[in-house]
Amino acid sequence: MLNLEGNKIYLRALEMSDLDFLYALENTTDLWEISGTITPYSKKVLQLYLDNAHRDIYDVKQLRLCICTKEEEVIGLIDLFDFDPKNKKAGIGVVVLQKERRNVGIGADAITVLCNYAFRVLDLHQLYANVLEDNLASIHLFKKLGFEQIGVKKDWIYSNGDYKNEILFQKINICT
Repeated sequence: MLNLEGNKIYLRALEMSDLDFLYALENTTDLWEISGTITPYSKKVLQLYLDNAHRDIYDVKQLRLCICTKEEEVIGLIDLFDFDPKNKKAGIGVVVLQKERRNVGIGADAITVLCNYAFRVLDLHQLYANVLEDNLASIHLFKKLGFEQIGVKKDWIYSNGDYKNEILFQKINICT
């Protein structure tokens, strides 16, 4: 059985007890640019989301997992999205809520664990990530983890009165 544990973190399914964390994360306006959010989420809406979080990735085409410290504190989320089992691919996204917990290896650890799961358990051939061109930390992170920059989506995101390019990264599973 594959362990969803890294050196610094472990990944687990969302639980009902994650409502307050999810509320804080989804309503942090600094993160809305990367998530495409334009309005706040109520706890009621997020509770409905948690009520359905158990649904299978093959049904909802998404898997969202909590990033937890070894002390069992939830510090972020990591997603597989646009899951396409026919073509054996999915997108990957990661967010760590507290700024002081970023750029210390947590994201790298979480992505490594999720990549192993996606390639070994879900038998995916490739993963991709979309990163805004001004998110230098994420660009460095994905490159460090073996994702290759394969394209630029010009003027892809409209934010604060201006357009931003989005960089497309891809990682092919060479073990398939």
